[in-house]
Amino acid sequence: MINILVAPTSAGSGLTTVSLGLVRALDAQGLKVGFVKAIAPDYEEEERSVTLARDVLQLQTPDPLKLSEVQQQVSDGMLDRVLEDVVGKHAEVASDCDVMVIEGLLPDRNEPYTAKLNVEMSKALNASVLLVANAQGHSTSEIAAAVKLQMGVFGGSKASIMGCIINKAGAPHLEGNLPTSEEELNNVPSSASSAEECQSLTIRNCPVLGVIPWDPTLLSPRTMDVARALNATVLQKGELESRRVARVSLCARTIPNMLHQLQPGNLIVTPGDRADIIAATALAATNGTPLAGLLLTGNLVPDDALMEFCSSAWQSGLPLLSVDGNSFRTARILSEINTHVPADDPDRVQRIVNTVAEHLDAPALTSYIGEPRAPRLSPAAFRHQLVAKARADKRRIVLPEGEEPRTIQAAVICQTRGIADCILLGNEEKIRQVAKAQAVELPEDLTLLEPESAREQYVDAMVELRKHKNLTAPMALSQLEDNVVLGTMMLAKGEVDGLVSGAIHTTANTIRPALQLIKTKENARIVSSVFFMGLPDQVLVYGDCAVNPDPNAEELADIAIQSAESAQAMGIPVRIAMLSYSTGESGTGADVEKVREATRIVHERRPDLEIDGPLQYDAATTASVAKSKAPDSKVAGQATVLIFPDLNTGNTTYKAVQRSANVISIGPMLQGLAKPVNDLSRGALIEDIVYTIALTVIQSQQQKD
Repeated sequence: MINILVAPTSAGSGLTTVSLGLVRALDAQGLKVGFVKAIAPDYEEEERSVTLARDVLQLQTPDPLKLSEVQQQVSDGMLDRVLEDVVGKHAEVASDCDVMVIEGLLPDRNEPYTAKLNVEMSKALNASVLLVANAQGHSTSEIAAAVKLQMGVFGGSKASIMGCIINKAGAPHLEGNLPTSEEELNNVPSSASSAEECQSLTIRNCPVLGVIPWDPTLLSPRTMDVARALNATVLQKGELESRRVARVSLCARTIPNMLHQLQPGNLIVTPGDRADIIAATALAATNGTPLAGLLLTGNLVPDDALMEFCSSAWQSGLPLLSVDGNSFRTARILSEINTHVPADDPDRVQRIVNTVAEHLDAPALTSYIGEPRAPRLSPAAFRHQLVAKARADKRRIVLPEGEEPRTIQAAVICQTRGIADCILLGNEEKIRQVAKAQAVELPEDLTLLEPESAREQYVDAMVELRKHKNLTAPMALSQLEDNVVLGTMMLAKGEVDGLVSGAIHTTANTIRPALQLIKTKENARIVSSVFFMGLPDQVLVYGDCAVNPDPNAEELADIAIQSAESAQAMGIPVRIAMLSYSTGESGTGADVEKVREATRIVHERRPDLEIDGPLQYDAATTASVAKSKAPDSKVAGQATVLIFPDLNTGNTTYKAVQRSANVISIGPMLQGLAKPVNDLSRGALIEDIVYTIALTVIQSQQQKD
């Protein structure tokens, strides 16, 4: 096992987020990673490392030692005792890990032993040292000097220096503050080093293992955080907990002179008696511009008539806040709000951690650490693998809900990252308006297809496909007014490689055209679905949780085989558990017999697959239970593909696990169709859509191989 102590070269390096990003990057390579913050300052904010490791990365990690008590022990000559306790904290989580990430201490003038403690911890744990440098406002020579100085603290050439990570490359002087204008965001000091300059930096005996570029969108606090800092009164909650403040706009001018301030992410601050500005802001929100919120100063509240006039804005999610102070005082407080990520903002931490992980040199890190002791596919590794596989052989994916905001943003991400060539079906002008309102720039190679101009060319082909149902040309043209049907016809004719829909359509709306026009693939008896459930340690496949209400034994066997093939395609080792309310021969009844017969059929049709059933869920997934309930089973206790006996059981279980355990699920992915069509949850997040598109690309690759 390798131990890595992550230590900063200075304050403001982003030590916690870089440490957690390192965990995420190593986890994505299939390594079993542990995390420990052995010693932490006593004030609550610094305990966030442990809180975030538990809440965001789902890691088991012990509470840290208190720095004040450690300092006292060191001053009393009890350093050895401190290091014994540090080793004990490390041992609590290190036993089954391939690599341990130990977060060091930040330098603090008031805490004289922090640098010494970092050095002593690295020695006690025999840890390699990974330095984190802050590039904000510094030249490359200054960054190199800071790294070399810290290398000297750890013993120079004699120390086990793994390398360094340079954070906040190209950052302007906005540390800890909300920007109040575009000029502030774009005003990068000439002394600041760009990401390219940092990447080319050479430091003897200390390779640069990652350069994290500064990203202003990662600074944005929630509107809720701003309300807390101001002790504001919430007049209309709206999407207070999810909207983010990118900039603060103090508005006191006439309407024509403030309209340019009505941009996505802006927090509009205005006196509470400026009815004109309030109405203009409400109109922008109603038209789809996702403003961060409207903050009224002077303890002035709009009258009932104005509140009623603006009701559509409140319904759109625009938060409305009020404070006692005047606009000048409020703006001054806002300019001083600290934008460090709070421990109760896991979404923002996830985005920062993912950004850090994406910019680390994963091959260099894994070559230093070595191969994992046991193959595993963590959720991060699974998502990384999805994107990598999709990018290796990009396909054309049609998105019938082309005017839907989340779909547009997902298409832009997929196009930019090379995951897929996306086609947005919808009115081009409307798509561009929605993109502009979301502050999303559409790539030039993203295809926007007007349905009105495309429908007629598919009429004859659709009539031919449905002639056994006596479909006429006028009927076909009428059905093609549904963009899902139009997209399905594009897939049927081979003009695209896959279809993703469901953000605003039901599952039936997505599947029905596919069953009518695409049909099932050869040897498939049924169309079914799987969810990929990202548990903390591994990804499990759940099938079928979305399509078939009560499959018979033959159909259940087909679902199991399809799910196994889907797991194999995504790199998940296949061990199939056929689930029931009893294990082995312990139960009787029609439901159990169905599962038992389905298991027999799979054995007969696919003897190469490891499968067992009936198994109860705990016997299938928990080793200790499997020892007593199914001691001779090769699947029990380590199942990776779990097949539910009916839709009621499967759908209930997947949602219970997803919500109760805060598990990320990707799906449903449809299987059994001749060409890939996939459904989305209507509550799908942008990243859910991105990963579903990646799944669709991989399915297309598999079907054409």
